[in-house]
Amino acid sequence: MLYELWHNVAAAQGDELALRDVTSGRRWTFGELFAAGEGAPGRRPALQSGFAFPQGHGPEFIFDLLTAWRDGKIVCPLESGQPPPRVPPPPASCVHLKMTSATTGDARLVAFTAEQLVADAENIVATMGLRPDWPNLGVISMAHSYGFSNLVLPILLHGIPLIICPSPLPEALRRAAAGEHALTLPAVPAMWRAWHDANAIPPNVRLAISAGAPLPASLEQSIFAACGLKIHNFYGSTECGGIAYDASAAPRTEDALAGVPLRNVNLSVNEEGCLTVQSQAVGKTYLPEPDVSLGHGQFQTSDLVELQDGLVHLRGRAGDFINVAGRKVSPQTIERALSAHSAVSDCVVFGVPDRDGERGDLIVAAVVPQSPVTGEDLRRFLLEHVPAWQIPRDWLLVETLTGSRLGKISRTEWRGKYLRARIPDAR
Repeated sequence: MLYELWHNVAAAQGDELALRDVTSGRRWTFGELFAAGEGAPGRRPALQSGFAFPQGHGPEFIFDLLTAWRDGKIVCPLESGQPPPRVPPPPASCVHLKMTSATTGDARLVAFTAEQLVADAENIVATMGLRPDWPNLGVISMAHSYGFSNLVLPILLHGIPLIICPSPLPEALRRAAAGEHALTLPAVPAMWRAWHDANAIPPNVRLAISAGAPLPASLEQSIFAACGLKIHNFYGSTECGGIAYDASAAPRTEDALAGVPLRNVNLSVNEEGCLTVQSQAVGKTYLPEPDVSLGHGQFQTSDLVELQDGLVHLRGRAGDFINVAGRKVSPQTIERALSAHSAVSDCVVFGVPDRDGERGDLIVAAVVPQSPVTGEDLRRFLLEHVPAWQIPRDWLLVETLTGSRLGKISRTEWRGKYLRARIPDAR
């Protein structure tokens, strides 16, 4: 099905530009890209029969994917240097595997049918208004669910041209954008912040998208004030593709606002306050073990949300709540208050078991300062904004929070680092 749809796109747009690789300077029309896929043998031997593992951030990723579609292999995209996983037998209708980001636990594979991939691409293209005359500038990973759905599927299933940029560094971005009339630029908050600080956002970007991690409203407002560019916040998940999108023309004033549901995506909230997603883009099952949270067109997330007047407001994750002497607090509440301090560049708050066992959890904050500050300074500041029992009892002043390529910061990872080091109690 996927290769047939690609064949139709290539036939309809044969002489139009499809792909440009900034590193090599090579260009391919849709017709040339189709011919390359038809004639290319499978270059990377699969370790498991019937599987293909496109890898890296270059034209070869597209070529290997097309070869796999042509040959009817199950595709499992990988990051550069990532070893192929051992895959148990997937469902008979499975054509694609995505790997979860593991920010809330162990990584798992999610199995998709062709119809589910097609549905996600259609929802994204229709909701965001992706256009063939506004090529996608590809700086995010094509192997990750975000990049695959926003860069790879649009070129192959909807004829949206792709420019592959080798690096997100400001100078590389400028070079890749040069000479284009208009561009669509999907990125992550860390990239948008770095480009804004370097005054490197190309003036020919017409559609700007941010996903992979929460986009601070203050950053969105700063970019809009500096260059008039609205960054559209996008919220999705590996298991179900796109969920919500902020299509408004004005910058958001609230970090928690994710936007409105994508077209053809239905949202509800369960008894625990967690978001339930229903759409034709929801994956089929987890591998190696299925889970009741995923399947039959429905994904039960652990994201706590409020649905108000058609808008999606994120309120944290159910498993992230910190229990302090029987009272629970979302770490996002403390992070939002901390981020208002002028010396705080970034922060993550998490809970660990208290040593005396009486308080339940100990609140810890890891902070990236942009000017000299102490934990005591931050404690006094927070006392003016949150109740005293929500004040972190231990402070880590660090150079970076070193999130994933998508800019995600894993509380699970930071909690593990803290417990392994067990920094002396600062109380």
